[in-house]
Amino acid sequence: MNNDLLQQKSWWNRNWKWVLPIFGIIFISIAVFFSSNMDGVAADLAQAYADTELYNNALVKVKTDQKAKVLLGDIEPIDKMAILEGHVEYSSDNKSVYSSVRIVGTKGKANMDISADRINNKWKYNEISIRIKNPPEKKQEWKIYTGEENGG
Repeated sequence: MNNDLLQQKSWWNRNWKWVLPIFGIIFISIAVFFSSNMDGVAADLAQAYADTELYNNALVKVKTDQKAKVLLGDIEPIDKMAILEGHVEYSSDNKSVYSSVRIVGTKGKANMDISADRINNKWKYNEISIRIKNPPEKKQEWKIYTGEENGG
């Protein structure tokens, strides 16, 4: 009988077959993310998520609109998930924004579109409009607000 010690393979020799493909997939995913401009979209969403003043002040204006009250009922506060599900585009200097976010009322749902400029650290709304898509018989769009400075 031979009592030679069996030498165990190194960790790398045992696991290289699954480590290399995983690192390759991670590297390709990172390269695609940065080359597809998704980093800008992610940065805009992160900024919108943190900038609740933009949405809350716009929602105050929507809640005062009679047509919105009739069609949507009492409108709930905008939750953080609605911001992440929405669409947002900041200008390169973050002084202007266009955003579309879901709003929910007791009678229905709609999208609120916002166009605004940041002046002296306050949002000046260029336009706030509401779009109802469903049900099709209620489909419509109207402007709530145009051009007046935010008081918040």
